[in-house]
Amino acid sequence: MKKINKILIANRGEIALRIMRTAKRLGINTVAVFSDADRKAPHVLFADEAVYIGASPSRESYLNMDKILAAANETKADAIHPGYGFLSENPLFATAVETAGLIFIGPPASAMIQMGSKIAAKKTARANQVPLVPGTDEAITSYEFALNIARETGFPLLIKASAGGGGKGMRLVDREEELEEQMKMASNEALAAFGDGAVFIEKFVTKPRHIEIQVFCDQHGNGIYLFERECSIQRRHQKIVEEAPSSCLTPEIRKQMGSDAVKLALGCDYVGAGTIEFLVDEQMNYYFLEMNTRLQVEHPVTEMITGLDLVEMQIRIAEGHPLSILQNDLKINGHAIEIRVCAEDPFNDFLPSIGTIETYQIPKGDHVRVDDSYQAGMEIPIEYEPMIGKLIVHGRDRMDAIQKMKAAISEFKITGVETILPFCDFVLSHKDFISGQFDTRFVSLYYDEFKSLYPNAIESEAAAIIALKAYLDELQITRSVKVTGNQWMNTTN
Repeated sequence: MKKINKILIANRGEIALRIMRTAKRLGINTVAVFSDADRKAPHVLFADEAVYIGASPSRESYLNMDKILAAANETKADAIHPGYGFLSENPLFATAVETAGLIFIGPPASAMIQMGSKIAAKKTARANQVPLVPGTDEAITSYEFALNIARETGFPLLIKASAGGGGKGMRLVDREEELEEQMKMASNEALAAFGDGAVFIEKFVTKPRHIEIQVFCDQHGNGIYLFERECSIQRRHQKIVEEAPSSCLTPEIRKQMGSDAVKLALGCDYVGAGTIEFLVDEQMNYYFLEMNTRLQVEHPVTEMITGLDLVEMQIRIAEGHPLSILQNDLKINGHAIEIRVCAEDPFNDFLPSIGTIETYQIPKGDHVRVDDSYQAGMEIPIEYEPMIGKLIVHGRDRMDAIQKMKAAISEFKITGVETILPFCDFVLSHKDFISGQFDTRFVSLYYDEFKSLYPNAIESEAAAIIALKAYLDELQITRSVKVTGNQWMNTTN
């Protein structure tokens, strides 16, 4: 075992701060890295040391492996924690860290490669007898091959990119005559986004729940699952509201899903924190979707119901310690809900909202947790995803958690930019969410209903867009609001 004395966090924002807080509690020194946009960011000020790594675009800073490794060498760090997003699931980075003689706080590169390709991951799932959505677990090589599979699985079906995620390279096909064109479009989009045009086919589950299992594996061949998270409330295939446990699973299905998740993780020699994502249909059949080989944005709800610090577990496992808890020791305590507080306009198709935060007042209370990285007077940088932070509450049961979250949302005051807080409040108040009878279609089904409740907000939004356009025209800025919004698409699951 090798004790970690100093960790460089190869990330920014709320996740960098969250990792630093645990490290400091454990007596471990921390190193922040920062770009031009983050010179005065809270994670930079909180760290014991900070190193400038480049210009604001992530390819020149947070995605630059050489600069991050140089910063680790300069500060004599023992280990690097990648957080999520950026380089967190890059096997080349994991290998480079270890080659430099540092500890990578994450899974081995071999597991990343095996589970990072959806096709390879599906083959691993099949080999370990984990249920799969009907379709292919190999790349589509021709239209004829795709047509045969499509006729076998039936329509509607999904064409999905093997690499990457976030909805890129994904196409829903309702009819046979659409198949060839949609297959080409999915492959081209996947190639442009991920450098890999391989796609595969899955049967489309019409009313799916998106449920994920948190797993941990140590370096000694032990694995456990920390129950599930419900992640079905999504826009653009990105999560908005997450909760633990799910409202739809029975104890028997939970145990079966958890056991399959651990079996799959151990089947690829996994180490550290990982998440196995499943689709669950109306009959409670579940199917392996993909594995995220990192810490998840929504990990706090798991911490709330288990009482465990997942970052501490990551660090101890990276040092070589065996898991300190057995599966039978784990119990679900109450219910937790998290919402992602993003600077997005819920009245304008969730496009990013540019500007400076004028008022920033967070809710407080024993049952409330806010993981954030912003203060009043800070700007939302255009170069990164517009997540201001995460609001998490814990209740004695699901209804108690819902009420506490609604109260916390009402106390969260942010002005200067639009946020998705009004939509989150709408979700928490909706009868389908309260009853637990919802699926991944929630936003598409009820978005118009949400907008109809706020007609004045929509009129104000139209006026704001006209005023902004006039301002941009005056400054002769040619970049459109729509293009800017697309640059900010959230890429973190």
